[in-house]
Amino acid sequence: MSGDSRKTAEGLTYLSGFGNEHSSEAVPGALPEGRNSPQRAPLGLYAEQLSGSAFTEPRAHNRRSWLYRIRPSAAHPAFTHTHNGWIRTAPFTESVPDPNRLRWSPLSDPADGTDFLAGLWTLGGNGDVTQRSGMAVHLYHANSSMDRVFSDADGELLIVPERGGLLLHTEFGLLHVEPGHVALVPRGVRFRVELLDASARGYVCENYGAPFRLPDLGPIGANGLANARDFQAPVAAYEDVEGPVEVVNKFCGNLWTATYDHSPLDVVAWHGNHVPYIYDLRRFNVLGTISYDHPDPSIFTVLTSPSDTPGLAGVDFVVFAPRWLVGEDTFRPPYFHRNVMSEYMGLVEGAYDAKTAGPGGFVPGGGSLHNMMSAHGPDRETFDRASAAELGPQKVDDGLAFMFETRWPVTLTAHADHLQPHYDDVWRGLERHFRPLR
Repeated sequence: MSGDSRKTAEGLTYLSGFGNEHSSEAVPGALPEGRNSPQRAPLGLYAEQLSGSAFTEPRAHNRRSWLYRIRPSAAHPAFTHTHNGWIRTAPFTESVPDPNRLRWSPLSDPADGTDFLAGLWTLGGNGDVTQRSGMAVHLYHANSSMDRVFSDADGELLIVPERGGLLLHTEFGLLHVEPGHVALVPRGVRFRVELLDASARGYVCENYGAPFRLPDLGPIGANGLANARDFQAPVAAYEDVEGPVEVVNKFCGNLWTATYDHSPLDVVAWHGNHVPYIYDLRRFNVLGTISYDHPDPSIFTVLTSPSDTPGLAGVDFVVFAPRWLVGEDTFRPPYFHRNVMSEYMGLVEGAYDAKTAGPGGFVPGGGSLHNMMSAHGPDRETFDRASAAELGPQKVDDGLAFMFETRWPVTLTAHADHLQPHYDDVWRGLERHFRPLR
């Protein structure tokens, strides 16, 4: 991009209530008072509404923001279809759903000059993007900052960095996200990614369905899990840039490109609840047993995208954050199970307490997939160790793992075939111990 540019300093504001109305202005007086779209917006700006939900959805679920910008979004040339790279979108038809337990090593190093968008690589997903249902699992590996702007009309993007910091330049302002944090870019919000290190690697959940929200707490009560006050939105920052800027739009699974004569990140002020945000996973308030048994992993849910069936999510985002284990006479790692949900698991750092680390194992940047009803659980080494452990209070703080859990099977893309061989072998050697009473 070229031309004069003006930005406010990087900053964040706590949302102080997830999903509530918030506002920010980069220039005093840019926000109109009392009216969303006055006859003349302040400072010669254009008023524009960005709707993340249908106009008539219930107030509690309605997502929209008003943007006061230098030029309206409508002022752009036609888009043309461009190459999709490694990105794929539902419906996924390149292969058939696989009931086997699957695991991958981290992505290989990208070619020089690979930015976040070019470095997006789709592992698989489910649903139908044209029906706004389902999700996709992507990974990214980049070594260059973006000099173009991207928006996703198909869904919201939950970004989970594993290596390298990112500075997200969004229409709403700047978001600084490091490994150990997650960032959420809502459907349709334009942004570009600046790398803060030589390279960056991580995971992305593209959610086609209902926007992520905090899960209901039920019998837990008013407190616990992710606290609404810990989510942070950007303060308003804008670019006043004249000159050619490439803008890429993902629409119904395909990438479309147009060259604007100005930066579309020109929002001087905003208010609403359809906003990008970040969350520090180490602020997650972990709950667990203080008597016996291993609770279900649902108690580790950070965000959920509800479906039309109460309690059955289109996709959940779950984190296994540092925590104490104190259960008596309890097998403390995750138990053997089969699940109606499908589970894609990734690792940000360290090791996961139910999987053996090391070369060829479950390592940061890698991932595993256990589709619905596939039998899985601790590997043999973990089972043997946990079954014989002395059960004193134990702090689990040497790893940070997460899970994208979805109601439908995850179907792989054709290029997701570089699987780790012999993953099933981790359960080999689980011996028979049954001794019937006589």
